[in-house]
Amino acid sequence: MKTNSKDIDKLIKETLTEEEAKFYDDLDEQDLFGMFRGLFKGKMKWLIIAMNIVNLVVFVLLIYCIVQFFHTEEINELIKWASAGFVCLLIGGMIKLYAWMQMDKNALMREIKRLELQVSSLSARLPE
Repeated sequence: MKTNSKDIDKLIKETLTEEEAKFYDDLDEQDLFGMFRGLFKGKMKWLIIAMNIVNLVVFVLLIYCIVQFFHTEEINELIKWASAGFVCLLIGGMIKLYAWMQMDKNALMREIKRLELQVSSLSARLPE
C-alpha cells in the first residue's frame, strides 16, 4: 500500500468534523518564532517570563564584568572578574538550554496530538 503523506492528510481531513479539521491544521509545524511564542502559553508561562528577566539581568551583569575586566590591572582582580563573567555565561546558557528543551517538548506534544487525532479518525473509518 503506497500512499504519501498528502493522501493520508486528505483522508484524515475527510473523516474529521469541521472543528476537528481546524484543530488538526493548528497542529501543523511551526517556525522558530512560533515555537518561541508557544513558550509563553500554558501553565508555566510565569516561569519563562521570570527566566527571561533573570537572563536579561545576567546579561547586564556579564557586560559589567567585561567592562571591569578590561579596566583593572591587578591579576587577582582580573581572575575575579573573569570568573564572574564565566558564571554569567553559564547561567545564561543554562536558561537558554531550558527554553530550547521546552520548545522541543512542545513540538513533541504537538506531534503526539496529531498522531492521536490520526489514529482516532482512521479507527472511526474501520468497519467493526
